[in-house]
Amino acid sequence: MADPLSAGFPAPVYSETVLDPNFENAKKHFLGFLLQIHHAHTRMLGRQRILTEDEERGLLAALDSLDLKRTDGGSGGYEDVFYFVEGLLEEACGRNLAGKMHTARSRNDIAVTLFRMAARERLLQVGHAIADLRGTLLDLTAQHLETVMPAHTHTQPAQPTTLGHYLLAACEFLARDCERIRAAFGRVNLSPMGAAAITTSGFPIDREFTARLLGFEGLAENSYGAIAAIDYLTETASAIAVAMVNLGKLTQDLLLWSTREFGFVRLPDGFVQASSIMPQKRNPVALEHARVLASRALGEAQAVLGCAHNTPFGDINDSEDDLQPLAMAMFSSALRALKLLAGVMRSIEVDRDRLARRAARDFLTVTELADTLVRREGLCFRDAHDLVADAVHACGADDDPEAMAAALMNIRPTLKLSLAEILEALDPEHFVRIRKVVGGPAPERTRGALARARQEQQGFETWLSLKQTLIEPERPQKLAARADKNA
Repeated sequence: MADPLSAGFPAPVYSETVLDPNFENAKKHFLGFLLQIHHAHTRMLGRQRILTEDEERGLLAALDSLDLKRTDGGSGGYEDVFYFVEGLLEEACGRNLAGKMHTARSRNDIAVTLFRMAARERLLQVGHAIADLRGTLLDLTAQHLETVMPAHTHTQPAQPTTLGHYLLAACEFLARDCERIRAAFGRVNLSPMGAAAITTSGFPIDREFTARLLGFEGLAENSYGAIAAIDYLTETASAIAVAMVNLGKLTQDLLLWSTREFGFVRLPDGFVQASSIMPQKRNPVALEHARVLASRALGEAQAVLGCAHNTPFGDINDSEDDLQPLAMAMFSSALRALKLLAGVMRSIEVDRDRLARRAARDFLTVTELADTLVRREGLCFRDAHDLVADAVHACGADDDPEAMAAALMNIRPTLKLSLAEILEALDPEHFVRIRKVVGGPAPERTRGALARARQEQQGFETWLSLKQTLIEPERPQKLAARADKNA
């Protein structure tokens, strides 16, 4: 029987459970970024005269000639994708020249750099998806600035508002989600290249030049922190988690509103499924999928934080190959949820009449009746509140405005309010119109808020376009020309 301690690396079970899955994940998520790093580092070595011009040209030509389809056959016995590509380079230009590319760098700074490159790309994708959903809701807001509806507190009907007012509230949290993505991107898009293993290098490298070639906006400067810190990813996961909690709350309302009992909104046929047994069913499955995808992304974000918790502050596998695919899954789930909900909202049907009828029921306007008593009768609000509460109790289930007026006058015959004034106070449209305070539902207020929200939207979309251009892979010659110009 063979002695397992004398067997060479890797042990079969280690390959099966670690190396093989990680090779496939790296090939899927990071191979393109690895090649960009190779190009940029080679350019930098040539510029710093660490490589000769002939060596630089030979290495770049070898990189451009690589047959990456060979990775489809698996790891081929290599420990990871880095060593696999290095093996291809040795075949293309010889071991001596291929080995010179690795001067003044380590798998450590390479790995963190490509992880950051992947994260910044996914962050922008999520940013675009949030902006798309927000733009859709802003367009829907413009259609419903005067669509009166019931607002709920503690899941119970509370006061009238407008659908535009509700949607603008969602647009506000989406704007904050955009800002969190923007802030996270600023801290992700810093280059660790040049940190090497953890203490930089004795060679005269130019970290700023490499960073510019790769589309970074600065350096993860301290070489220890560049390798050891994980908050670039945990902050990103936190931003995604908050966005998914926000998304889930909106989706939950939409699911409730699409029930037969509420009937406020209706999904088009393309977003519903029928029952296999009940012919009448229209199941709003698109919203259910959006909800669970948001929950899944939230869970994956929490898992990222959990994996990073209580790990050493140094180069550690807990932050690398086994964690990064979880982050990629988090981005993917969030993107799916955002895109799906945006698609639903672009074609959702709103029952304005039903919303208006529900806003006029359940005594939703009696806060304004109490306010009117304060203004016209000189009562303190607490006395006005008690008087109206007694009238509500006297009406029982009869929430008709004239019944409310009769109950109020019966309880307090000395009131100077006319029936017309009471009925006006109980009108949902009047309730909304007079709430002109900043942030309120009066159409003139929401119209102004919508205009400002559109300006914010334009600013974020412009930012997204600029950052997308910054990180898009370009031909090495073009990258080098741009970096030299900015140097």
